[in-house]
Amino acid sequence: MPMDMPMDMPVGGAGVNPSSSGHGSMGAMMMTMVFRADTATPLYANSWTPSNAGAYAGTCIFLVILATVARLLLAAKTLQEARWLDHDARRRYVVANGKVPLAEHVASDPDAKQMTLSENGVEETVFVVARKTHVARPWRFTVDPVRAAMDTVIVGVGYLLMLAVMTMNVGYFMSVLAGVFIGSLAVGRYSPVPEH
Repeated sequence: MPMDMPMDMPVGGAGVNPSSSGHGSMGAMMMTMVFRADTATPLYANSWTPSNAGAYAGTCIFLVILATVARLLLAAKTLQEARWLDHDARRRYVVANGKVPLAEHVASDPDAKQMTLSENGVEETVFVVARKTHVARPWRFTVDPVRAAMDTVIVGVGYLLMLAVMTMNVGYFMSVLAGVFIGSLAVGRYSPVPEH
């Protein structure tokens, strides 16, 4: 950059010869962030550039299906997490030789509060223990690699959708939104809080 050029003047701007600075024209490399309706917009590779209206429609249909699959994957992960949690709950109450039974452990807990529970006239003494901190579930070979693989696929599909939207093509953008709508309509009740 020439020493006499002001710091706030863009490279390649008026009064600066881009070839003399050795940087090339920065103006040519800057992308304008506006939506466009060009049907010949490449998706993921230059070889995937629709050449006619039918190919463009097929690309948009692919994006609708991919966005729908993204929502299905989120719902599948939520259901699988619930299954794993249920499985952990069923395994939790096993008496081990030499271990203090759960009832004795709860009764000796200083945070336990003795209360009376009554229903239909039957009273029962119970102990209520509030959990102070989050207890992490143990690492399991049958669970954690599957969880990691599911997360990787979900994030990979999400990035592919993000790249499609970043082309700034209106048809691609609307196709991704349509796929999210269809997927949420089908399995949204199983999904966690909305993710982006």
